[in-house]
Amino acid sequence: MTSRRIFITCFMLLAALASCNRGQYHKLIEAESFEVKGGWVVDPQFVEQMGSPYLLAHGLGIPVENAKLEFDLPSGGRYHVWARTKNWVPGEWEAPGRFKLIINGKELKTVLGTEEGWNWQYAGAISCRDVNCSVELKDLTGFDGRCDAIYFSTEKVMPPSDPKELLKWRRELLNESDAPPKSEAFDLVVVGGGIAGCAASIAAAEQGLKVALVHDRPILGGNASSEIRVHTEGITWKADRILSMLNTVWWPNGSPDAVYDDRKRHDNMAKYDNISIFLNWRAYTTNVISDSITSVDAKHTSTGETMRFLAPLFIDCTGDGWIGYWSGAEYMYGREDSSKYNENWDLHKELWSPAQADGRVMGSSVLWRTVDTGKPAVFPEVPWAMDVAGDYSATMGTWKWEFSRNDLHQVDDAEHIRDHMLRAIYGSFSNAKKDPANANLALEWTSYLVGKRESRRLTGDYIYTFMDEKLMREFPDAVAMEERDIDVHYQQNLKDPSQPDFLSEALFYKVDHYYIPYRTLYSKNIKNLFMAGRCFSTSHVGLGGPRVMHTTGQMGVAVGYAASLCRKYSTSPRGVYQNHIKELLKLIDDCSK
Repeated sequence: MTSRRIFITCFMLLAALASCNRGQYHKLIEAESFEVKGGWVVDPQFVEQMGSPYLLAHGLGIPVENAKLEFDLPSGGRYHVWARTKNWVPGEWEAPGRFKLIINGKELKTVLGTEEGWNWQYAGAISCRDVNCSVELKDLTGFDGRCDAIYFSTEKVMPPSDPKELLKWRRELLNESDAPPKSEAFDLVVVGGGIAGCAASIAAAEQGLKVALVHDRPILGGNASSEIRVHTEGITWKADRILSMLNTVWWPNGSPDAVYDDRKRHDNMAKYDNISIFLNWRAYTTNVISDSITSVDAKHTSTGETMRFLAPLFIDCTGDGWIGYWSGAEYMYGREDSSKYNENWDLHKELWSPAQADGRVMGSSVLWRTVDTGKPAVFPEVPWAMDVAGDYSATMGTWKWEFSRNDLHQVDDAEHIRDHMLRAIYGSFSNAKKDPANANLALEWTSYLVGKRESRRLTGDYIYTFMDEKLMREFPDAVAMEERDIDVHYQQNLKDPSQPDFLSEALFYKVDHYYIPYRTLYSKNIKNLFMAGRCFSTSHVGLGGPRVMHTTGQMGVAVGYAASLCRKYSTSPRGVYQNHIKELLKLIDDCSK
């Protein structure tokens, strides 16, 4: 064989080998794992619906600072790049959440965030001489662009979009196992770090329990935190000593003063050595044997690290009742018909309790506020918001900014509900800016978290109702008391179709006081599960009074103490009611001392 033929043969073999290797290299980057997030924020609210936390460019109309990450590709070469993203307001206008990728300092031409639904959008191709690489997210609008993940592949094959296939593909690519690689055992696991969850943790810790508090945000407080900014309402009753460490002073809803109460809350929680606080950890499943939970699995919302929390007892303070839901606990959702619990009230009866049960519940709010800058402030045009806002004009949000609809589920459709409220806010403020009197006003703050009032309600041994409140029924196992009016919300357009669909009103029923029985605070069919907060065992109308944070905090104190009795007597939450209720009531009485 001549040298020329040898050369050609070798060249063809090398080309064939290169062809065989083509498509073998890929890299998946979860956007929430970016080391430098810039002005982008991690949004983990909708993991169960769309599959993952994601980065959100929540700039209120001003493009946010780039998010950046340095990483290594598996090999140098030519890569195709996709971003999993979403046009959150599809229509004839330009997508509001547009952004671009910058790879190794070079801005790719494709504008992302322009396709409807959560899907992979092709960003372009890049060539990398070595494995070292950098990627940036460049926000173009400041209007809530979102990026879930970025995928690099030497083969131009788009990743799966079907949620189940995507989950399987993701886990295989990231080499994730069914069981978290690490676990830790506690006496009690509390999931949800709102006022109820914090109160439950303190009460249990003061009785000597080793407690894990798992919370999916960087800040404790739930609706009372500076991320949502609803001041605490109701009375503290016998739980005042504990709740005064956690609650807020009175400030207008949406006030930046919420940050001072954040600090107080975190400082007080840190005093308890036997409370391990896991911030930015989102529970994603439970493990159950027969009718008992053995553990809860959670994932860090930025790193993706997973962990298993083992305990003999669990408290669901998630608001949406996730721990109960995953465990197979019985639960309720929507409005019962008025005859089921005799929840009749002649005044506006169809808004109070309908003749036929339906899926409507009290809605979710997104609070916001403006500031006078002392000089003219420009706000961009938002044509994509106007079919929601209409001609409604406003310069601040109150509790009445709330959205619920019979065909929307407050859990399953939560992202749509949040986005609807953002459009209402941006559109209404845009209308207000047309008035010369508002020339100096700028959006100071708008939450991107939904503040929910009602969703799933877990079923206990007793279901609390309007009649219990109306009759001021005294229970032998009363562990909380409230003096606040019963307060049931409905959308204003149900009564007046000319009103916007994002504003609510309230029906108030005055009553002197009412009590909450312990039997509403543990699951009927999952024997080691407590619940405290708005997911306690109640009817829709029954929730109208005790859903506020001082009352739910009292619930938290009660179940925290009850958990200590479960350990003391090797019994269940139901066993505490059957055999140790007097001791529980004494612990609650002594709480204020």
